[in-house]
Order: sequence, then C-alpha cells, then structure tokens
Amino acid sequence: MPGAVLWSRRQSADAHVRVLPDACMDLMWAGGRLLVAGPDTTAHVTPVRAGEVYVAVRFPPGAAPSVLGVPAGELRDLRVPLADLWPQRRARELAERVGESAEPTAALEAVAASDPHGRIARDRVPEAVLAGVRRGLAVADLARELALSERHLRRRCLDAFGYGPKTLARILRLGHALHRARVGLPFAQVAHRTGYADQAHLAREVRALAGVPLGHLLAEENR
Repeated sequence: MPGAVLWSRRQSADAHVRVLPDACMDLMWAGGRLLVAGPDTTAHVTPVRAGEVYVAVRFPPGAAPSVLGVPAGELRDLRVPLADLWPQRRARELAERVGESAEPTAALEAVAASDPHGRIARDRVPEAVLAGVRRGLAVADLARELALSERHLRRRCLDAFGYGPKTLARILRLGHALHRARVGLPFAQVAHRTGYADQAHLAREVRALAGVPLGHLLAEENR
C-alpha cells in the first residue's frame, strides 16, 4: 500500500512512551502477538520494558480500514488484538508467520500490500478528504466539493479516520506544528506558520492533544 511505513524498535530501558495522535493506525508485533493500534484522539502513554521488541507497519491516514476490514471509528483510542478483529484461524496463521520469520517486517509488509476486501482502488473519498483538510477547507465547503451532505461526510470520516473532519484537521495541524518546533522555530512563529490564532492557541492545542506543554514535550522527546 502506498504510504505505509515499516518500523521497528528495541527498548533499551524501562520507560513510559508517549504516542502522539497522527491520524495513522498500526499493525504491531509485540510480546508474541499482533495488535492493532487504532487512531488516537489524544496522546497514548504506555509503559515499556527494557529488551522489548516492536515491529510494525504504520498505515497512512484513512488506509488501514480497507486492509483490516474494520471501520476506524470502532478502534478509536484502542489497542486491540488482531485475533479480536479477524477470524481466529487467519489471525493465528499470520501471527505464526510473523513469529517464525527471520524478518518479521517482511510478513507485515505483505499484509500492508494486500487488499483482501477489494476497497483500495475504489474508495477515493479518504484521499479527497485529506487533500481538502490540508487545504484548510471548512466542513461545509469540503462536503460540497465531495458532493456529500455534512452528515454523510462525517460518517465517511469516522469510518476512514476514526473521527470527523474537524478533529482530523486539528491532529494534522498538530503534526505540522511539532515538525516546525522540533527544528527550532520559535513557538510564536510555529503558531503563525501553522495557522493557529496565536501562541496561546498553539499552547492550548498541544496540551489538549499531547497531554503536556510544548516545551515539556520537546524536552521529553530529547531525553
């Protein structure tokens, strides 16, 4: 699947890891089982232990439901065993294939490339929603551009992304702001260039979505 990213991590020390909302979903191999990380609306903080290994494929916004066969809204803010979503035999076979592989990422990559429900080529609405949100379209304008009612647009967004277009826009904007802040841009300029009303607005949004102030978040990431 275009845009899917494979990643792996070996934890060097006991810690609490803060996973920020980014409109993505992950299929993750951890602790000998496959888990699906649903779309987060706020930061997900989880304890991890030294020596733990994580291997995952991260699906781009709106893409995972077509592969997993589950609406994103049903997995919002959740971490769910794949065996709870797929037929037991199918989930078990994939878990065995990943667990026995010398390259677990290859097995997960095959999942990312699959289209078991035949939806990837047909449904262009998520891609169009993303493009409209990134252009800053209001919900009414986005719905009109897609020839959908606002209610239908929200339902399609819940299925694809796990939340409506307004929340999607907030989360994507947070990602842009953090990218600028991480490269050292002053917070006031971050706010201006990312479309916040002012620095105070940026501060409120970061605290609401990440759970901590922006300065604290950056210091936490640099530890």
